[in-house]
Amino acid sequence: RAMELPPGHFPAARAAAAAVGYLRYLRGGPGSGLQLRQLRRARRQDIDGVGHKYYLELELEDVLDKDRTVSCTAEVLYHLGSNTSAPDVQLTVQGELRSTEEADKEFYNRIRSLEKEFVAENIPDSHGNVPPELEPIHLLAWAASGYVIWQNSMENTKFHLAQVKHVKQVKRNDEDLQFDFVILLHEMVSQEVLPWEVTLLWHPQRGARVPQSRAAPAGS
Repeated sequence: RAMELPPGHFPAARAAAAAVGYLRYLRGGPGSGLQLRQLRRARRQDIDGVGHKYYLELELEDVLDKDRTVSCTAEVLYHLGSNTSAPDVQLTVQGELRSTEEADKEFYNRIRSLEKEFVAENIPDSHGNVPPELEPIHLLAWAASGYVIWQNSMENTKFHLAQVKHVKQVKRNDEDLQFDFVILLHEMVSQEVLPWEVTLLWHPQRGARVPQSRAAPAGS
């Protein structure tokens, strides 16, 4: 039987962060980003010999269109005694997100037509600003960080994308766009800031994929 948790309960909020990270990776792109508006309901079930499972009801908002919200139910299972395997996350989203097809195509063609590979750093800047022309890259970093957050979440962690330190486009022979990111993740429980190197592939039809990610050596 699952036990009700108050929505302000820290473990519930940490499970929600893992679920939202996974969803950002699944649904993320240069024209859309989802963030948690409200954790409506949370329950936890302790499954003998398996782990802890959280059942969550979330309300999410589109960062580019704050009036547009969708509901999401998520199940997050943390495996017992494992510090290496990502939690199992299952999601159902109710409600329609606005179409980003046009914006995606425009961004894709713009990057494909660049003479030189795209490079940028420090997004947002030290004042917390993201210039409009870097917003699509920032949202792709959200998708990339969503993957890292999901893969590295444990019951006692809560990661948040603090900043894109550096991003560099890598030209490819196929149709995908490739961006190599160095991102800073803020771990809210320990207050550590962790640099990660993440390679993101993105294509308007195929969405975002992360073929590789690793903790960056300190000072890189």
